[in-house]
Amino acid sequence: MNLRPLGDRVVLKHLEAEEKTQSGIILTGAAKEKPQEAEVIAVGPGGIVDGEKVEMQVKVGDKVIYSKYAGTDVTLDKEEYIIVKQSDILAIVE
Repeated sequence: MNLRPLGDRVVLKHLEAEEKTQSGIILTGAAKEKPQEAEVIAVGPGGIVDGEKVEMQVKVGDKVIYSKYAGTDVTLDKEEYIIVKQSDILAIVE
């Protein structure tokens, strides 16, 4: 089963959170923060938002940073995804 986002939405898959801090402390599952870095899995066609044409600036395979409290978490075929609006994506990691 595939997810096909509508409008200016993007489907992201979380990248693994760091298990160790820079100083070497190993984090337990409860201490890890939700990662804000993800890989783009699917991109909507864009369209009209608030009367203005929206062109998609991300593509499948891009690694991105998105807003901390953005999007909707979805589980499909035992995989976890997050669906966000393109405006919730802050940067593309190059």
